[in-house]
Amino acid sequence: MTKNNDWLRKLLFSTPLGILGALGTIWLGRRAIKKVSNSFIQRLMVDSYSENLWEFVSASRKVGLQTIVETNLRAQKGKMINRPLGSPKTFPNLDGIMFNCAQLHRLPTDEGTDIDTRVVIGPSAKKPLKIEMPIIISGMAYGLALSAKAKIALAKGSTIAGTATNTGEGAFLPAERKAAAKLILQYNRGKWSKSEKILKQADMIEIHLGQGARAGVGHKIEDKQINWKIKRMLGLRWGERAIIHANFPGIKEPNYLYHLVKYLREVTEGVPIGVKLAASKYIEEDLEIALEAGIDVIALDGSEAATKGTAPVLQDDFGLPTLFALTRATNYFQKHGLKDKVSLIMAGGLATPGNFLKAIALGADAVYIGSIALFAMSHTQVLKSIPWEPPTGVVFYKGKFQHKLNVNKGAKNLANFLEACNEEIKEAVRALGKTSIHQVDKSDLFALDPFTAEVADIPLGFKEINFYLDKQWSIIH
Repeated sequence: MTKNNDWLRKLLFSTPLGILGALGTIWLGRRAIKKVSNSFIQRLMVDSYSENLWEFVSASRKVGLQTIVETNLRAQKGKMINRPLGSPKTFPNLDGIMFNCAQLHRLPTDEGTDIDTRVVIGPSAKKPLKIEMPIIISGMAYGLALSAKAKIALAKGSTIAGTATNTGEGAFLPAERKAAAKLILQYNRGKWSKSEKILKQADMIEIHLGQGARAGVGHKIEDKQINWKIKRMLGLRWGERAIIHANFPGIKEPNYLYHLVKYLREVTEGVPIGVKLAASKYIEEDLEIALEAGIDVIALDGSEAATKGTAPVLQDDFGLPTLFALTRATNYFQKHGLKDKVSLIMAGGLATPGNFLKAIALGADAVYIGSIALFAMSHTQVLKSIPWEPPTGVVFYKGKFQHKLNVNKGAKNLANFLEACNEEIKEAVRALGKTSIHQVDKSDLFALDPFTAEVADIPLGFKEINFYLDKQWSIIH
C-alpha cells in the first residue's frame, strides 16, 4: 500500500510538471518560429532584388518552375531528359464542352432504367472484342515501364470491371494474360512478342505505329533500365541492345501494312486488328493508308497522351491535341461511312467520366486511359513511396518500392474506379433522357466559347438554339 501511495503521489506531482513543460516547449517553439519568420519576411521587405530571395519567385513566374527544373536537369549532364507521365502543358481540350439537360423539351430517363454501356470493338471482325464499358486500359509496357505486379494488378482490375487491358510494347507477360479476361496485344516495332504462340493468345492486336507522347520516333532501351530476366523475355542475345525501331522493317515496301494485317488476322483466326497512331497534321492521310490495309480499329493518341519517359520537346511541341484529333477523325469516319464498321478508340489526357462521355458524343467508340489508371490502381499505396521517392516508385519496373505493391488491393482499387466512372456515365445518359451511350451524340453538346464551338462543330451555349433544327441535325448525322 505504501509503495502504491508513493507512486500515486509521484504521478500527481509529475503530471502538472509535465504539462507545464509541454506548454513551455510550445511557447518557446512559437517564439522561435515567430522570430525566424519575422526575420525572413523582413528580409523580403527590405533587401534589394540583387540580394532578395523573392527574385526566384519573380523569375519562376516568368518562365515557370517546370522550365527552371528541366533547365537544371539539362545543365547537369548535357543529355536529353526523359519526362514521365506526359506534358504539363495546357492544350485546347474538352473542358469547353457541356452537356444538355433533359427536363421538359425532352424528359430525363427514369432512375430505375438500365443504361447500356456495352461496346463492341472491331464489329466487322470475325471475333469482335466485347466489353461492358467504353473505358479500356491503355498500353503500358512490362519491363520497359511497369513492374510485373503493376501489370497484373491492371489486368485483374480490368477483368473485375468487365473491360480490356493492353500489353504495351514490352515483353509478353504470361501472368498478365492469365489475369486479363480480355487482352489487347501490342504488336511492337521491336523484335519480341511476335511468335504465333503469343499472337494466338490475344483478344485483339494493335499494331504500334506511333503514340502521342513519343510521335513515331524509335529509341534504344538502356541496359541499366532492364535486367537479364527482361532481356531473356525480349529474346535478346548477349550484348544485344533492346531497340524500338522508328519503322517496321519493310514498311516502305508496297502493301506491307496490308499483308501484315492479313497475316495477323489469319494467325489469330479473326480477332480485331488495329493500329495505334499519334495524331498528326496529316491525320486524314494516315487514316486512309491504315484503312486501305483493312484494319478493324483505329487507336488515336492526342498530344496530351503520356508514357514512362520521353523528351519534353516531343510531349510539349508535337502532334494534335486530343480534341482536334477526335473531331477530325470522326469527320473522316462520317465522310467515308465508317461508323459501325471500324472502331475508334481515343486517348490522350482523358481522365474523368464527363470527358469519356464527351469523347463518345463526339464520335469515339471507346477511350484508352493510362496515367489515371495507374493513379487509381496505386491509390493509397503510393504512401509507401512518398515523400522520399515519387509515387511512381510503386509501379515502375525500376521503382524502389515496386516490390511492395499489393496486387489484389491495386486490382480492386482500379475496378472501383472503373465501375464508379461507368456508373457516372450511366447517370449522365439518364440526365440526357437516353438509355444507351450509343444514343449520345453531338446534339447533346454545346460549347462555352466560339473557338470550341468551331472545332467541335457544336452550338454556343450563350446563343438560342432551335430545338427542332438541332434534332434534324442529329438525325442527319
